[in-house]
Amino acid sequence: MFSGIIAAVGQITRLSPRNDGTPAVRLTVDAGGLGIDDVAVGDSIACGGVCLTVVDKRGPCFCADVSPETLSCTVGLDAPGPINLEKALRLADLLGGHLVSGHVDGVGEVLRFDPVGDNRLLEIRAPEALARYIARKGSIAVDGVSLTTNSVDGARFSINLIPHTLEATTLGGLQAGRRVNLEIDLIARYCERLLNYRDDA
Repeated sequence: MFSGIIAAVGQITRLSPRNDGTPAVRLTVDAGGLGIDDVAVGDSIACGGVCLTVVDKRGPCFCADVSPETLSCTVGLDAPGPINLEKALRLADLLGGHLVSGHVDGVGEVLRFDPVGDNRLLEIRAPEALARYIARKGSIAVDGVSLTTNSVDGARFSINLIPHTLEATTLGGLQAGRRVNLEIDLIARYCERLLNYRDDA
C-alpha cells in the first residue's frame, strides 16, 4: 500500500528481456534520492504508480521484473527515462495523500497542460469504464501521484498542479497527447462492489 506522495524521481536505466519466452522484462532503476538502504529483496516500490517487487539491489539501483500483463495495461515501464518512486507505507507513516494500491486501473490521455500563473491546469481523458469512479474534489492517482480533481465532465477531469508537484514528480514534463497511469480511489471501488453485490449473486 502507498500514499501517492512521491519520495523521489528515479531513472529507468536498463530494460532486459526475460529468458522465459514471454515479453516480460527486468527493469534496472536508479533510485536517485529515494534512499534504498532499508529496502530488501521482496519489498514493494511503486514505479510510476505501478507496484513492483524488488528482485535485486546493487548500490543506488534496484531491479524489478515486469510481466507481460503489466506491460499491456500500463505506460512508462517500457523505455528508459524518469519515473516517480515511492516505497511501501509502514503502519506508523503519515498518510499525506490517499490510499493507493499500486494497481493501475487504466491509462488516460492528457488533453491539456496549460500554465495558470506558476501552476498548471492538467486535463485528462480517462477510459469510459473508469469515468463513473471519478468525482469532483475526489482523489485519483496519476502516474502514482495522489491528486485532487477540480472538475469532472463525463470521462474528462481536470486537476490543478502546484509548483511543488511539478518540481518533485515527473508530471512537470507532461504535454498534450501523453498517456498516464490512472488508479481510482479505493473507496469508490469498494462502494460499487457493496452496491452491486446482490446483482452479482
